[in-house]
Amino acid sequence: MLVYVNPTNDAGRTTGQTQMDDAIDSLIAGYRAFRKGQYRQNEERYQALAARRQQPKALVIACCDSRTDPAMVFQSDPGELFVVRNVANLVPPYEPDSHYHGTSAALEFGVKSLGIKDVIVMGHAGCGGIEALHDGARGNPPPGDFVPNWISLAGDVAAQVIEKHGDLDRPSTLRLMEQQAVVASLDRLRSFPFIAERERMGELRLHGWFYGIGTGILSVYDADAERFVDVIE
Repeated sequence: MLVYVNPTNDAGRTTGQTQMDDAIDSLIAGYRAFRKGQYRQNEERYQALAARRQQPKALVIACCDSRTDPAMVFQSDPGELFVVRNVANLVPPYEPDSHYHGTSAALEFGVKSLGIKDVIVMGHAGCGGIEALHDGARGNPPPGDFVPNWISLAGDVAAQVIEKHGDLDRPSTLRLMEQQAVVASLDRLRSFPFIAERERMGELRLHGWFYGIGTGILSVYDADAERFVDVIE
C-alpha cells in the first residue's frame, strides 16, 4: 500500500510553497477521513455501484466554481447525479464537427447512452465567468487564451441585458445576466436534435435552476412567467 508522505522539507519553504503543501495535505487528510468514515459505513453500496453500470437520476450542467457543488446542494448520494461543469455553466450550440466538445460529449453520453430524463442547467450568484462577460461587454475583456472565447457564448445575453436594463446597478445587472445565461443555455440545449426530439416526445425534461451561495436559496425558472421562483422550504 502506498503511504503518502509530503516530500517537502520545512526548511527554506516560501509562504506560497507552504500554502500549496497545506492544500494537498488537507486533501489527503480528507481522503483518509472518507475511507475511515463514509466509505467504511457504506462499503456495500460503493461495491454495488462499482459492479453495475451507472444509473444517474439527472444530468446537471453546473459552473466549475468551487463554492457550488450540486451533490452537496441537493444532498445527493454517489451515482445519483451526472454532473458536467464548466465556466459559467454554459451550453454550446450543437456543432458536430472534428473539434473538441467536452460539454456536448457529456450531453450526448448522458442522454443517449445513460438514458437520463432530466437535464438541469444550474446557475449561481457571484459567478466569475458572468462577471468577466459583463466587464467584457463594458469594454474590459478578460485575458486568456480560452476564457474570452468560451464566455462569448453568452455574449448576446450581456448585450441584451445592458441594452434593456442599462439603468440597473452593477450587482443587479450581474444577477440578471447570471439568470438569463441559464435561460439561454436551456434554449441552446434544444439545438441538439436528440434533446429536442426527446423533449417533444415527453421523454426528457429541461430545467433552469439558480442557486444563491450566500443565501442558500434555490430558484427554478418558470417558463410561462419568464422568471425565477424561489423553492419554498
